[in-house]
Amino acid sequence: MSAARTLITVAPTGAESAKSDVPALPVTLDELVETAVACEAAGAGLVHVHIRDDNAEPTLDLQRLRDTVAALRERTTLVVQLSTGGAVSDPLEHRLRVLDAEPDSCSLTCGTVNFGDAVFSNPWPFMVELYQRTQAMEVVPEFELFDLGHVTALQRLLDTYGAPYGGKIHCDLVMGVPGGMPGTAPALVAAVAALPAGASWSATGIGRTTLPVALAALASGGHLRVGMEDTVSFGKGQPVENNAQLVRRAAELATLAQRPPMTTEEARVLLNVKNRSPAAVSG
Repeated sequence: MSAARTLITVAPTGAESAKSDVPALPVTLDELVETAVACEAAGAGLVHVHIRDDNAEPTLDLQRLRDTVAALRERTTLVVQLSTGGAVSDPLEHRLRVLDAEPDSCSLTCGTVNFGDAVFSNPWPFMVELYQRTQAMEVVPEFELFDLGHVTALQRLLDTYGAPYGGKIHCDLVMGVPGGMPGTAPALVAAVAALPAGASWSATGIGRTTLPVALAALASGGHLRVGMEDTVSFGKGQPVENNAQLVRRAAELATLAQRPPMTTEEARVLLNVKNRSPAAVSG
């Protein structure tokens, strides 16, 4: 059965594009926060965060991560999700400590995948350690699935180590990465059919697969992830102006499908994240 409303996730930065190639990419803390504010107003319910250093290079610096989480909570009510993928070159131990920044949610990729010319490494022992940390630290994982084998690995993880914190299983199908499943409707349907019973899911179309994947996801009852991490082209020969432009288009598509965007409060209910708002912590 289709969801009544659509969770729109925005992934504004990523670790792949260079600021020099994509001037509109938000890489400073101020740029990221202003982007998040605009995207929340446009219909986003969750922000998937990668951060950059003073040279606009990808980093997993823990203090920067903590500052980013705090700033996003101060200015928005978005669900704050930190990437534990980082850049493909980041050591596994650095990726594990991302949870020390106390996000609402984090990504958890369910297997190794060829990522263009590189390898995005997610060996089973790392998956297990990261998953058990999410359970202990009360962080809701979003299971990132780049291929059908990752869906099988997710089921193994759940069967072996139990339900995630919060009890809700939420997945993101990452489609169109060179080395992963293609960004096509048949691939999406096959992946959705293999998901654990009762799981919610979104879909991400990389590059030119953005629109086909979004339309297929809405037609199949799923949620959407968009953002300049995943595409820097709005249309053929038309660079993305900013992340809010992509969120607005996703919101328009969702509304056309009679499943308008979720509020941030509805997103929190969907994922059952812990209330880490400043007011809740101080109270």
